[in-house]
Amino acid sequence: MKEFESQLLSFFGEISAFLWGWPLLLPLVITGIIYTIGLKGIQFTGLKKALTLTFFSKKGDSSDGDGDISHFQALMTALSATVGTGNIAGVATAVTMGGPGAIFWMWLTGLIGMATKYAEATLGVHYREKHANGEYSGGPMYYIVHGLSKKWHILAYAFAFFLFIAALGIGNMVQSNSIADVMESTFHVQPWITGVAVALFAGLVVLGGIKRIADVASKIVPSMIVIYVTAGITILVMNADMIDDVFALIFNDAFDSIDALLGGVIGDVVSKGVGRGVFSNESGLGSAPIVAAAAKTDHPVSQALVSMTQTFIDTIIVCTFTGLIIVMSGEAANVDVGGAALTGSAFSAGFNHAMFMGYEIGELIISITLMFFVFSTIIGWYYYGEKGFAFLFKDEKIVYYKVLFLAIRFFGAIITVELAWTLAEVFTALMILPNVIALIMLNGKVRQLTTDYFKNHLSGGKYEVKPFHNEN
Repeated sequence: MKEFESQLLSFFGEISAFLWGWPLLLPLVITGIIYTIGLKGIQFTGLKKALTLTFFSKKGDSSDGDGDISHFQALMTALSATVGTGNIAGVATAVTMGGPGAIFWMWLTGLIGMATKYAEATLGVHYREKHANGEYSGGPMYYIVHGLSKKWHILAYAFAFFLFIAALGIGNMVQSNSIADVMESTFHVQPWITGVAVALFAGLVVLGGIKRIADVASKIVPSMIVIYVTAGITILVMNADMIDDVFALIFNDAFDSIDALLGGVIGDVVSKGVGRGVFSNESGLGSAPIVAAAAKTDHPVSQALVSMTQTFIDTIIVCTFTGLIIVMSGEAANVDVGGAALTGSAFSAGFNHAMFMGYEIGELIISITLMFFVFSTIIGWYYYGEKGFAFLFKDEKIVYYKVLFLAIRFFGAIITVELAWTLAEVFTALMILPNVIALIMLNGKVRQLTTDYFKNHLSGGKYEVKPFHNEN
């Protein structure tokens, strides 16, 4: 069994390394640049409107349209599936393997990715379907089927299949294992107890459908982000004299990598920064438009602007605090510690190893926030996987997916977490390929809807672009 598992790890590891290299990252970056130019920098010109809709919208602004959940709930559900291991453990890995300059490339990827996320969400809402039970479904599989000719429909089924498998891996086994590790290392709770508790609580949430998932996510995610960011600000204030040096390290390392890039050599600092940035904020992955399609909105662009802030919050805010504190602490040079443990060590160093109830404050904050972030990731990815499964096998068979999702988490005890992560990385990478093709082919529709919103809809005019309408 161990030998077979080792062979699988080696085989899928090579595939993952290839996919998450430039063959995948380059099309993603190009797609983001196409939308950034085509939409005239929507991530900059539309950010104020996006933040207003997200945090300060009033009744009647844009959320009185059809849908299942509010703008804010849709954003928090999408964030629940991204903020967590990618921001806490993924950034640590990027800085360790790629150096401080990787943070610069994460910022650049995040800014470009905001335009991609905007485009995905616009199409997700525009081409969504309403089912007999009143719920809405959308995402790449729907905008491929309804927006492209029949010869491209195979991409929709490929995406749905890869999404379903990825949800079982990155959204289930890997996350459950992460919670178990945190509970055991910090609070000395046996993994099997954590496993039972997670399955029970996750089951109670997901059985309530998207409305309960969104309700729970909208409570957990903002609370944990506030705690995490507050801790980060506190550390930066306590170590304010080091901030200039930290930014100097980041930019000097980044500019060195630019010289290498111009010379035709693509190093770890670029690939790790871009790769972890994409893996963290999921721009181009095709996951966010699935939950965006469930939002109550009077125009696709309204929700797209809100969805765009997901990448801003995830990468520009949360990942930045993680990266700055790791570089500031010098913990990246500690080869014996990696991932979330390295971030915990960096936060502890930032708090000068201060103690609270027998725990180092930094590690306690990382443990608690990671535990809740990971749980929210499980319920967020459950919803994604459910929509992929329903597209392939229809709604009446969803009960089988519910049972499989809650039961398969125990399979994580049989295989190593390394294999689970590798499989998840492969299938999430495969999700990107059909989605990017569709995004490039449908860029005209995104521009048309954007023009309609800013020239007609905001001035009190009607939704002039004929909305797609399909009910099951």
